[in-house]
Amino acid sequence: MSFKPLYRYITGKELAELIKSGKEPLKDYVVVDVRDHDFLGGNIVNCLRSPSEKFEEDLDGLITKTKDVPKVIFHCALSQQRGPKAALTYSKRRRAEKEAATDPDAAQPEQAQDEQEILVLRGGFTEFQSAFKDDPELVEKWRKEVWGSGYF
Repeated sequence: MSFKPLYRYITGKELAELIKSGKEPLKDYVVVDVRDHDFLGGNIVNCLRSPSEKFEEDLDGLITKTKDVPKVIFHCALSQQRGPKAALTYSKRRRAEKEAATDPDAAQPEQAQDEQEILVLRGGFTEFQSAFKDDPELVEKWRKEVWGSGYF
């Protein structure tokens, strides 16, 4: 049995390429933004907002909403704490629910049928907006007064 990590990282460039690839948001991939009050000042186009302060209570709904989406990408401002924690929590809960629904007597294929990829945006929205703030296909509602202030 091989070990599959609970999540891996994706770069801003890789995410930008995915968004611009023609794949459909919320069907082929979903970006989950777990920022709280720091959501101000812009976001990735078509992201799902799930603030970290309410993430646990919203988790079941998020899993239901994203169960058939092949790529789920989490991020916060820097993707150092809230984004990775959300990805880990989501992955563990999803795996536990899948195992609970699996018949223990049924033969299990070598590779799981569920191939959902759980990712964390390296550098978070801070790095992403720095590179792509001027691209309306990638970033919306960007506000110079928030990002130009040196807050991040």
